[in-house]
Amino acid sequence: AFADLAASSIEKAQNIKDVKDENIYLRKELEQKYQIIGESEQIKKVVRDAKKVADSKATTLIYGESGTGKELVARLIHNQSPRREKHFLVINCGAIPETLLERELFGHEKGSFTGADQKKIGLFEGADGGTLFLDEIGETTHAMQVKLLRVLQEGQFYRIGGTTPVTVDVRIIAATNRELEKEIESGKFREDLFYRLNVIRINLPPLRERREDIPLLVNYLLEKKSSENNKPIPAITKEAMDVLINHPWYGNVRELENAIERAVVMGDGKEIKVENLPLDIIREKMIKTPAIGVPLKEAVEKFKKDFLLETIKYADGNKNKAAKILGIQRTYLHTLIRELDIDI
Repeated sequence: AFADLAASSIEKAQNIKDVKDENIYLRKELEQKYQIIGESEQIKKVVRDAKKVADSKATTLIYGESGTGKELVARLIHNQSPRREKHFLVINCGAIPETLLERELFGHEKGSFTGADQKKIGLFEGADGGTLFLDEIGETTHAMQVKLLRVLQEGQFYRIGGTTPVTVDVRIIAATNRELEKEIESGKFREDLFYRLNVIRINLPPLRERREDIPLLVNYLLEKKSSENNKPIPAITKEAMDVLINHPWYGNVRELENAIERAVVMGDGKEIKVENLPLDIIREKMIKTPAIGVPLKEAVEKFKKDFLLETIKYADGNKNKAAKILGIQRTYLHTLIRELDIDI
């Protein structure tokens, strides 16, 4: 009997160890999936600040243009915090109507409105003990801002149709691409909510202000997108990398990610050249590199010739497709090819 008990205890201990090992593995996998790539001083500061605030419960406001990776920073804070074993939940406040946003955040009681057939737990309750990331907080209405302020002040809220307050322990991280101080001046954002949110502020730089990180990001994304699309990892030519480094990236890392995925999917799997990049990036490069020191007519002809060549390459040599991209008739495209002496 003692031997059976001992064996049972050893098995339970092993099971507990296996679960812990699995949790550690999953956490490491998540950290790799959501890692922040870069060696620039700007991004190093962001990572340092995120890790520094992780141990606290302080509400954090992340500023950054669309596509800079605000959710990645929020996840980093959560994953480095004592709350990492609990839920990290996300909602984009600007993506859904206010009535639906209220239901998603606070939940509702059964019968509180037509179609409410059962009680629904909202994100605040779902994130109890963990972290709730409120993306695009600047898009919320005044009425919603009042409700959010109450939760931040009191740690309580009411489900829609409810009469009993629900108490939660949630760490709030909010993000915006708007200058909330200007929104306050124009009366669009509540000042009291701003000060509740802006306890810790992290500013994410746009990609064009940390160009030294672009080669690292490109190589990381080449590997990631090749794996996701079951493609071999291609090399990238110096010319293509230079184009990517010098592109303005108004859509930031998200735009770069889309460009790399297209190049991986549409390329030959061996090497990414300039012509494998999205047409808008090639156009930008051509517009930014005019001929200097030559007559205007010659410069214009060279631009036309280069532009047509790049467009035809982009269309995989299909002139019908190239003409559609250029917004011209196929016959006129043939005329231009002949006039500009383009050898295809």
